[in-house]
Amino acid sequence: KNILSCIFCKIVTGEAPSFKVYETKYSIAFLAKPPVSHGHTLIIPKYHSRTLTDPGLPDEFLADVGPIMKKIAVMNGEDSYNIVQNNGRTAGQSVDHVHFHVVTKPVTQPKQGLVLTPESWPSYPTTDEEYAHDAAQMKQIGRDHGFPGVSA
Repeated sequence: KNILSCIFCKIVTGEAPSFKVYETKYSIAFLAKPPVSHGHTLIIPKYHSRTLTDPGLPDEFLADVGPIMKKIAVMNGEDSYNIVQNNGRTAGQSVDHVHFHVVTKPVTQPKQGLVLTPESWPSYPTTDEEYAHDAAQMKQIGRDHGFPGVSA
């Protein structure tokens, strides 16, 4: 898909309808259709990028999203919620435009929102050697990209 056929870009320009709840210079937040819980909100940068790591997505667009996530969580009026961001089809991304989900988890409706269990969110045993290998590999990739905050 490209920017001309992107439904989220059409929401940004007003060509497609949405239930907007928050907007800034860089981002827009609107209710998800269909939702997985009441108040399920999507936050998108107004800059078209398929994933977080696609080249060209300016950092200021992403920097704008964090404070909006916090505001949407407050606006939803629930103490429990999840923030979800998927990149790529195998990770569950369904629209090729970076977006963040704020998903409420109402105490009175346990089947709404994300249902996280040990089966749906499995962990696996690992060793300190595996942690050290993964950390070293990640730091090297970060240094290769010139990321200033990579740990020593």
